[in-house]
Amino acid sequence: MVDFTRTAASPPVGASELFQILRDGVPRTRAELAALTGLARSTIAVRLDALVDVGLVGPVETAASTGGRPPAQVALVPRARLVVAADLGASHGRVAVTDLVGAPLATREAAIDIAAGPVPTLTWLVETVDALLDEVGRARDDVVAMGIGVPGPVEFSTGRPANPPIMPGWDGFDVPGWLRGHLSAHVLLDNDVNIAALGERAHGWPDVDHLLFVKVATGIGSGIVSDGQLRRGAQGTAGDIGHVRVSRAGDVPCHCGNTGCLEAVASGPAIARALRAKGHDVHTSGDVIALVERSELDAIGAVRQAGRDIGEVLATCVSLVNPSVIALGGSITRAGEHLLAGVREVVYARSMPLATEHLVIAQSRAGSVAALQGAAALAIGYALSPAGVDELVAPAEGRALVS
Repeated sequence: MVDFTRTAASPPVGASELFQILRDGVPRTRAELAALTGLARSTIAVRLDALVDVGLVGPVETAASTGGRPPAQVALVPRARLVVAADLGASHGRVAVTDLVGAPLATREAAIDIAAGPVPTLTWLVETVDALLDEVGRARDDVVAMGIGVPGPVEFSTGRPANPPIMPGWDGFDVPGWLRGHLSAHVLLDNDVNIAALGERAHGWPDVDHLLFVKVATGIGSGIVSDGQLRRGAQGTAGDIGHVRVSRAGDVPCHCGNTGCLEAVASGPAIARALRAKGHDVHTSGDVIALVERSELDAIGAVRQAGRDIGEVLATCVSLVNPSVIALGGSITRAGEHLLAGVREVVYARSMPLATEHLVIAQSRAGSVAALQGAAALAIGYALSPAGVDELVAPAEGRALVS
């Protein structure tokens, strides 16, 4: 999902390129690797030794013999190193330690206040990581990468939040730099909806290369996957559909400073506000869902109207990016088919038939763990890339070449 290959100016490093063949976990013999790469078997042996030395690759059950001694096979060792995945929301924090194929080894969730600032929040994160590592019997040095999602815009190349409206004190804060003072792992920070889009695609729609993930909760945003790659845009704000003007919003003020934004009429707080105006004692998204579950007609109507408003924006998105799947996640989607019905009603009516002929509009398959799964996928993508593997094997490969 993210390109971590070297630039043209980067020197070639053999072991990390060889590992790209083995990262799929399929066992291969040294002869097979030599045939695939065109390298001499002696060269393959040296580069494999470097990978084995750091534990990324190890022997597996021998292959079937065609006569004589069976050829030995090698493959990725999933638990050779670990990654950390973190989903930091406005009021919740979810953290997981996974192996190199994304299997969770330990997870933890707690209430946090991201508005308290970066140092208290990241201190909690480090303490939680230490607790999880103790739980699985591993050390900080075993963690090679961390993927973190936060509820605001992020300059992905630097890992610094960029004017996040609900994260006071975070603007421009060097999150990777601060964390490197405690953990040696490579840190990748991204917007939580982008992270969720990665998780939704990887675990819900792995064969879909064109996907739009839409989160409807306290805010509204989307993550765009096109040609199998996450698209962040020039400043990292691609998919910020919550602040697109919609016809029904009129001059309703939005916390962004503008009026008439989608988020001002279709987010969880906006739906709750509309229901309070009709005399219902509703304050949170959970209260809205509870009313829907009790078949309260005002609540059902408000959620379906929110879906129509979202559909108005998504109809334009369909024309722009032509997704195969629109997956809706976030707390308001717990209202079931009512939100989806509103979205489908408008998108299918306003979009061109060719764009919607095979378009699937569905509830998120990854659900509440989409962001956590996406954070793990982002971290693993780096850890197993040539750049990530170089950080581990270069010293070992250097020792092997000298010897």
